[in-house]
Amino acid sequence: MNSSTLEKLRKLKFFGMFHAFKSSLETGQTNNYTPDELLAHLVDAEWDDRNNRRVERQILSARFRYKAMVENVHYHADRSIDRNQVMRLAECTFIERNENLLITGSTGIGKSYVASAIGHQACILGYRVFYASTPKLFAKLKMAKADGSYIKEIAKIERQQLLILDDFGIQPFDAQSRAALMEIIEDRHGKTSLIITSQLPVSKWHEVIGEKTIADAILDRIVHDAHRIELKGESMRRKRKPEPENDYL
Repeated sequence: MNSSTLEKLRKLKFFGMFHAFKSSLETGQTNNYTPDELLAHLVDAEWDDRNNRRVERQILSARFRYKAMVENVHYHADRSIDRNQVMRLAECTFIERNENLLITGSTGIGKSYVASAIGHQACILGYRVFYASTPKLFAKLKMAKADGSYIKEIAKIERQQLLILDDFGIQPFDAQSRAALMEIIEDRHGKTSLIITSQLPVSKWHEVIGEKTIADAILDRIVHDAHRIELKGESMRRKRKPEPENDYL
């Protein structure tokens, strides 16, 4: 009977229940449960398994640059990073409020890592997240214009509750990229959230976007009431030890 039950659980794809029941049988723990306790144990195992697999899918779909965790962010005094602020942002209530986060600082200071860590936490909490290198994203959107898949790509971005634009402003926006940026920002304004990282201070973004009227419209939607982290200090890449396991920023 137990073998038949296990096979049915496997075919039904109740993998959490399958492994929990199989483990309980192998260790003889089923005798220690009342019927309702055993049922609760199996349901909890299935719940946890499905939740873990959902988080894994969310993280994989987000395509983060780093496997980053909020717990691994370094809060050195010379970095000008407030642990309390990061931990509050990691609660992701800013996403509930459709607010933005702007992270600025010199190259190698850890902007992408902090953004990815908060994005990773958002995935754990059930939000749809997408990370993108800004230059690569807009190059892809140009190709999408040419092959007819542009609307599909924009719709995919619009579905995300949190969009992370990394390396914003590394290169100036041309007319086509500027129009695509305006469309993305307009679609998301007041409905979803952005995290933007940039080597440039926010005061320089107007110049990088170009076309004064469009730049004004974009920045008004991005910057107004946004949370800000301004990282300072020496490049974290220079400080890191060469060991592969030391990937904290």
